[in-house]
Amino acid sequence: MNIHFRSSSYLVSNSKLVQINPYFHRNYHTGNSNVIHHEDSTIYALSTAPGKAAIAVIRISGPACLQIYQSLCPSKPLPKPRHATLRRLYTPHLLPSPSTILDSGALILYFPSPSTVTGEDVLELHLHGGPAIVRAVLAAIPSSLPASHSLHTPPRIRYAEPGEFTRRAFTNNRIDLPQIEALGDSLSASTERQRQLAVRGTTAALAARYEHWRQLLLLARGELEALIDFSEDQHFDESPAALCASVAGQILRLRRQMEAQRANAVRGELLRSGIGVALLGAPNAGKSSLLNRIVGREAVIVAAEAGTTRDVVEVGVDLGGWLVRLGDMAGLRRAGLAGGDVGEGGGGPVGVVEQEGIKRAKQRALESDVLIVVQDASRDIDPEVKVTAKECVDLGINVVVAINKVDKLSNATAAEARWKEMIQSALDVPSDRIFFISCRNAVNSDTNSSEPDPGNIQFFLQGLISTFKSMTSALIPDSDTTDDIPGASIWQESLGATERQRVLLSECLDHLDTFLTAVGAADIAPYESQQLSQDPLWEGKLAPEIEVGDEPAIDIVIAAESLRAAADSMARITGRGDAGDVEEVLGVVFEK
Repeated sequence: MNIHFRSSSYLVSNSKLVQINPYFHRNYHTGNSNVIHHEDSTIYALSTAPGKAAIAVIRISGPACLQIYQSLCPSKPLPKPRHATLRRLYTPHLLPSPSTILDSGALILYFPSPSTVTGEDVLELHLHGGPAIVRAVLAAIPSSLPASHSLHTPPRIRYAEPGEFTRRAFTNNRIDLPQIEALGDSLSASTERQRQLAVRGTTAALAARYEHWRQLLLLARGELEALIDFSEDQHFDESPAALCASVAGQILRLRRQMEAQRANAVRGELLRSGIGVALLGAPNAGKSSLLNRIVGREAVIVAAEAGTTRDVVEVGVDLGGWLVRLGDMAGLRRAGLAGGDVGEGGGGPVGVVEQEGIKRAKQRALESDVLIVVQDASRDIDPEVKVTAKECVDLGINVVVAINKVDKLSNATAAEARWKEMIQSALDVPSDRIFFISCRNAVNSDTNSSEPDPGNIQFFLQGLISTFKSMTSALIPDSDTTDDIPGASIWQESLGATERQRVLLSECLDHLDTFLTAVGAADIAPYESQQLSQDPLWEGKLAPEIEVGDEPAIDIVIAAESLRAAADSMARITGRGDAGDVEEVLGVVFEK
């Protein structure tokens, strides 16, 4: 016998008193413990954008969907589930008449639980999109239930809070946290690459991978728990040192996969938030001209006078499907030089404003994801440009060099060879990232010109896009570098991991490092990465060359606790499970 006390935060079920969340209780009547219903609460909201439109959609979710339908469409049979039905909507509790019509023709769709987007009954009203009609129907929904609906408190109907439909879908196991984050990315995607990234994340594969890792950590912890709890009472085929070595081998392989996942999360974030590109060069090298050619419009001022750009000017652009944040900056030159004509590339006095512009330009270059060094082909590299670009190379920033104004060269072939040798020697930039362009030729070219790529700008852009592609391609661990297409697909989906997931992965990896230190296996990680990853028959065991001493310094309690904390980090990524679940751990222990 099941007795529900709505006014209390306790549930009497099978003669047991259990404290429950005041907002939720499990559906004990149906026996489905995976579906959680919000206590007698039905929510509704406008699902389409407000304002004039051909169609407006109002979504309703909760136990009162049928009553709301009967109030809005009196004397009309319930639509067949998942079939659109044309209905007139009337003001609730009034006789149907022309004066009580809210909408003369609305499409009604009814979705019975539990196979719905929220796991509850869902009713959708597809109305004419006039603002007055929408307001009238929204006002009628909460008054749909009569006061005499029940001797008890009637189900509550209220406007949904932001994100509440999605929250109910998660609560009722219709969607997981990584899918929810991907759904948000889908709504904000503005480029093709962002759309592809969001679509990959809407599948359950990413969450399934996290859950698989959590289960592996749980199994590993179970082995150690068995050793702690029953080592004195039971006979184990393996010694404690051998058992810890076996578990450490499994954790090392898992750790390598998590590191690849974390690295891919960083790469995916470049797709999601955009790639920061900075243009660095001396005054009048052609940075602003090149930016205008990239974005296809006059986004920044271009003039013969040097120093027209003093602050960092950022422009966002969709370049080949990648969201790119281009930053045009002040030209770099060494301060304190006297004489010379700045407009001709000399080193005249540097004022306070220009000094601040140079400082900001250097900072923006060091914070960029890609640095484009724009160099005047007719002049030597400015020392300040060389030093800053080399710092970026040393930091691992992708550096691309654009040698501009090649139209001024008399012997282009010899000059290009000399420039390539000079750039590779000074900055260690590969030759396929050195481009020779002419912004002047691109600007002055006739639209009907037979030349396919005036100024080599398109060739430069293709090289830039190739750089973006290499930066955002998924990394695959050495052990997974096979012809297994499904495996490669999984690592492509790992690009959809969000910053929140990356932080929790880092936290999990820290706990795994603590575990490896506790069992004395921290020093074999480099060997495992280089040797075991190349062995297709490796099943998580340590290499036979690695000897385990008879009595190594192993702290099994700390090791087990580290695995528990690591599994808890995995559980927090998906929002499912609990690494401290006693029954799960005991199940593993008794099975061993």
